Order: sequence, then C-alpha cells, then structure tokens
Amino acid sequence: MIVITGPEIAAYGFPEGHPFGPDRHDAFVAELERSAAASRVERRRAPPASREEIEWFHAPEYVDRVIELSERGRGYLDHGDTPAFPGVYEAAAHVVGGTLAALAAVVSEGRPAFIPIGGLHHASRRGAAGFCVFNDCGIAIEAARRVHGIRRVAYVDIDAHHGDGVFYGFEDDPDVLFADLHEDGRFLYPGTGSRSETGRGPAEGTKLNIPLPPGANDAHFLEAWEEVEAYLERGKPELVLFQCGADSLAGDPITHLQFSEEAHAHAAKRLREIAERHAQGRLLAMGGGGYNRRNLARAWTRVVEALV
Repeated sequence: MIVITGPEIAAYGFPEGHPFGPDRHDAFVAELERSAAASRVERRRAPPASREEIEWFHAPEYVDRVIELSERGRGYLDHGDTPAFPGVYEAAAHVVGGTLAALAAVVSEGRPAFIPIGGLHHASRRGAAGFCVFNDCGIAIEAARRVHGIRRVAYVDIDAHHGDGVFYGFEDDPDVLFADLHEDGRFLYPGTGSRSETGRGPAEGTKLNIPLPPGANDAHFLEAWEEVEAYLERGKPELVLFQCGADSLAGDPITHLQFSEEAHAHAAKRLREIAERHAQGRLLAMGGGGYNRRNLARAWTRVVEALV
C-alpha cells in the first residue's frame, strides 16, 4: 500500500502548544517505522494542490482569505480554533495535494493508501473550522467525480467529532454515502450529527449519523459498526474514503470516548473487505483528529497494518 509522508504535510500544524501541533506527523512515522508493516508500504511525498483543485470544494473568496492571512502570518481563519501562521496556505495545499495524489494512486494502481495529516473534515465550503483549513475529504469526493469518473462514494468517519464539513457539503447528494460514528454533539464540538440528520431533499434518508455517549467503549463501537457495514453493503460504493481520527481513543485530552486502537484496526480491515467486494479495492484512509500522540501513532499504524 501507499503512505503519504514528508515535511510538506508535517508542516500542517499550529504553533504555541495548539493541540494540532506539527509533531503529530513524526509521532506516527516513528511508530510506523517500528512496525512489521514498515517494509510493506511505499512512502510517497505530497505535491501541492492547485488553487483550481482546492476550489472544487471551497469558495474562491474563502481561498483568497486563507492566502491573505497566510501571507500576514497571524489572525484566525475561524472564530478562534484555527489560527493562521506564515505559510498556512502552502501547508494546507500540500495536505490536499497529498490526499489527491493518494486518491489517484488508489484508482490507477488498485492499492489502498493512507495519509496521516489529512481528513480535515470540519472545514466548510466557505470557511475554516475546528483546526481544518481546507477540507481534503470533500475535495477528494469532488475529484472522484470530476477526474476519475466515480459516481458513488462512501465516506466513513470514526473521529470523535462529527464530520460536519463533509456532511453539510454533500447533505443533498444521494450518491455520497455518509456514515459517521462520533461522540454525541450534545457533549462535544461541533454539536451536530444527530440521528435525525439523514440528508436533505433528494438525499433524504441516505445518510447515517450514529452519536455515541461519552465513555462509549469498543463494545459500543462494534455494535454500532454492524449498522455501518449493513448500510455500506446496501449502498455498494465505487470508492471508500475512511476518516480514522484517533481522538476517539481513551485518553485523548479533548474528547470523551473510550475506544482502543482495536476499533480502528477492525474498521480498516472490514472496510478493505467492503472495498474489495464493491469498489475494486479502492480505499483511501485519512488520519483526522487525535491529540494524544501515542494514541494516534498506534491507531494509525494499526490501520496501515490492516490495509497491507
């Protein structure tokens, strides 16, 4: 399989003790290199995405704002969670470029891929949110259609936070299968993702949100996961995107779920089987959240091990 690493995506991290610091990439890489999977992956670097590619999902005026604050090197891209820093535009463009390069390889080479600094699922079409500048998940869905001729995309998210940027970005699109296991929004940012949110207009009834209570563990995860699998089997996706945020593991400093890394390994293994049955093996995994460095290193390494 393919793993996207390198200083280009490692640069996507916020300074001065921010939870999403630039050390997250290296924590994962160090764990990966100690694992049995290290010799079985091909590591590639991330090219920068073009502005045109970024605008497949994002509004041009928002991209202008990111460029302006990136050059200024200060200020906030949202209401306080996502600070600008010098070069934030370039770092975010490399994350998008890495996800798009991984997607192209998944489609053309028939191998799964993983990008650790990716899965930035909170950014909306018109703004940053929750540490996410550009929504590489949403851009990948657009690229699947525009570039690769794939119509039916499954987006599966086990980050502790609801993938609101993706959900609302495609809320009225019946061809985007959306399955999201997350901590109940009554207790955690962004406060969305209730059971009743099942899509809008022509997509009503086509989305699956499963909020879990604070303290939910692997047993709760496995029970909910059966519903996710049944939903995906009915949907028969042509591509599977997997946002495997590690902030759902016990010990994360800003969330309250209690999964172990076994949840991530199980999800990755089962998604690969679903991708092989329905999507010609096309599966792209993206890191997402995770603020306990040991947790993210182990959970993402287990995902890689399951996919090789």
